[in-house]
Amino acid sequence: MAIKVYRPTTPSRRGMTGATFEEITKDKPEKSLVLPLKKMSGRNNQGRITVRHRGGGAKQKLRQLDFKRDKIGIPGRVQAIEYDPNRTARIALVYYVDGEKRYILAPQGLRVNDAIMSGPEAEPKPGNTLPLSLIPSGTLIHNIELEKGKGGQMVRSAGSAAQLMAKEGDYALLRLPSGEMRRVRIECSATIGQIGNLDHQGIKLGKAGRRRWLGWRPEVRGSAMTPRDHPHGGGEGRSPIGLPGPKTPWGKPALGYRTRKGKASDRLIVKRRRG
Repeated sequence: MAIKVYRPTTPSRRGMTGATFEEITKDKPEKSLVLPLKKMSGRNNQGRITVRHRGGGAKQKLRQLDFKRDKIGIPGRVQAIEYDPNRTARIALVYYVDGEKRYILAPQGLRVNDAIMSGPEAEPKPGNTLPLSLIPSGTLIHNIELEKGKGGQMVRSAGSAAQLMAKEGDYALLRLPSGEMRRVRIECSATIGQIGNLDHQGIKLGKAGRRRWLGWRPEVRGSAMTPRDHPHGGGEGRSPIGLPGPKTPWGKPALGYRTRKGKASDRLIVKRRRG
């Protein structure tokens, strides 16, 4: 994928960049793999806002992706590379020999008419899914399972890849995109290759309206609020934050404060991403 730079015909166009979509081969999604998507605007099942600054945005349809890759031993062929509005990565439409169609995450280098397969018999090449026990050390992987058969949960965004560093007994040691070193059960599956759309991080939206199209609403500064709404609020005119450092709206430290509680999977983390 390449990035195109817009001509500065307006102030908002100056510095704005976008994707060329040159890798996309099909405009409309496969009807049998599409579901309607209702926007929740950051609210939970009780109607309470749990994620702030979300709402509006362009209407989207949900593409059903195959994260489990459980078509074991059944070869498939890539029919198209498509755009998915719900994620940063591109998706590939796969036709299997038994007649079934599925969407998968499109890794870097996957092309139309490429053959893919899942299972122990598959070759370790981009797009194929194998158990970690059969993947050579040093290989870049994505869509990694944390529990066998549950489906890939880690490393699913554009341009990301983990590296299989070593295999020790019942566990494989992975280096994640964040720098974290983590052990995963060796019978869990992962897909070979780095996810495509590598230039996604370099795109500049350029204007507030483009951010709204993505479903993000404006964020108000805490210093512009009242003391009851934010710890930074209040005072006559512009006031310093005070306190020992900046705070979240709920009074927690905003910079460098660890919020992760003790989890059972903490024992599998060999090295934290923060050192």
